[in-house]
Amino acid sequence: MASVSLTCLKATHEPRAKVGLTARPLERCSENSRLVHLWYSSDSLLRVLTRDAWLLFLTRCTRLFAYGALSVVLVFYLTSLGLSASQTGTLLTLTLVGDTVVSLYLTTRADRIGRRRMLIIGAILMAAAGLTFAYTRSLVFLVVAGTIGVISPSGNEVGPFLPIEQAALAHVVPNQTRTMVFAWYTLAGSFATAAGSLGGGALTHLLQKTAMAPVESYRIVVLLYAALGVVLAFLFTRLSPAAEVSVPGTGSFGIGRSRDVVLRLSGLFALDSFAGGFVVQSFAAYWFYLRFGVSPGMLGAIFFWANVLAGVSALLASRLAARFGLVRTMVFTHLPSNILLILVPLMPNLPLAILLLLARFSISQMDVPTRQSYIMAMVGPEERSAAGGITGVARTLGAAVAPVFAGFLYGRPSLMSVPFFIAGTLKVLYDLLLYRGFAARR
Repeated sequence: MASVSLTCLKATHEPRAKVGLTARPLERCSENSRLVHLWYSSDSLLRVLTRDAWLLFLTRCTRLFAYGALSVVLVFYLTSLGLSASQTGTLLTLTLVGDTVVSLYLTTRADRIGRRRMLIIGAILMAAAGLTFAYTRSLVFLVVAGTIGVISPSGNEVGPFLPIEQAALAHVVPNQTRTMVFAWYTLAGSFATAAGSLGGGALTHLLQKTAMAPVESYRIVVLLYAALGVVLAFLFTRLSPAAEVSVPGTGSFGIGRSRDVVLRLSGLFALDSFAGGFVVQSFAAYWFYLRFGVSPGMLGAIFFWANVLAGVSALLASRLAARFGLVRTMVFTHLPSNILLILVPLMPNLPLAILLLLARFSISQMDVPTRQSYIMAMVGPEERSAAGGITGVARTLGAAVAPVFAGFLYGRPSLMSVPFFIAGTLKVLYDLLLYRGFAARR
């Protein structure tokens, strides 16, 4: 099992190889100086990213642009089709439940059957779900499409993509640069989500100015989501065999010796995601609309900057992790962001509410690359897709339950701010439990 503590190369920088970068044997040495050097080196990212790594960055950006665009208009679209707030919450929950089953099946088999093959299947399911949502008003068909396909109501990762991409990315970059690469990977995704949020909101605003009915303008965004799913499937076909694992895992569900730690982390991540499910981006946007009457166009701009700040914060994570360790970075950056989340609905006017939301996003994603790197470090290479998939499924399960309750609360004016209080409190509990269970584990 790889060491959880950050390691560095004993030797100084090697000259750039013609193909990729070959890491010399890892030894514990001056962790801080090495990682700070990597941080400030202008070409360090270019040095470690292979063709497959760049392609994985591109697929993440394509996917999260689609997720961001859809998340801004999804609740508006579903309610314009005639669904109530409670029905919308139930649909989103069933969507996430179905995603759990599909993701678990694909990710736990990816290292044995092929990572590229499973990623292509996921992209096809994404495109199919988008097309179905665009062309039906039937709640039954929407439930079926959302359950079997891949739909992101939050703007965040869903489906089998993230764990398989992480496993492939960790496979094609040196271990000592993994946290840094994951930080840039997170930043790229945040910028893509931000651009998608801005683009989705702006597109619907422009279409509605041409006298197009609101529901039709939202449908255009849903169709764009489906089209990007097709693009994603094509990009995945370009991955080389280097992204595949050479010795697949043999344990049940693709994990063996790491089972205990993976299950413990999964339980904690499920709690965190359950809390986050009360304030997914779609519902947060809806809350701003209910509370302050914010238009979809302005919501797109708000969440554009929120995601930009989140992405920039992720870059700081690798520097903090080099100094304080992965778990401490996860906890001590996540706690204050949760306090800010609780304070958002207490603000008396829109500018203050936006200010606190942006402040929260500016530190809320520092735990993401450190969490990703921590999972990859705790398991063997042959377990990475499965471990990422199982912990990802746990997060999806947690998030799947919350929208049922959130939809009920948002549908009642006197209770519409309660989800923020529930989410912030439960996330604080998650941080404390994570620190207690894993801070001392090296």
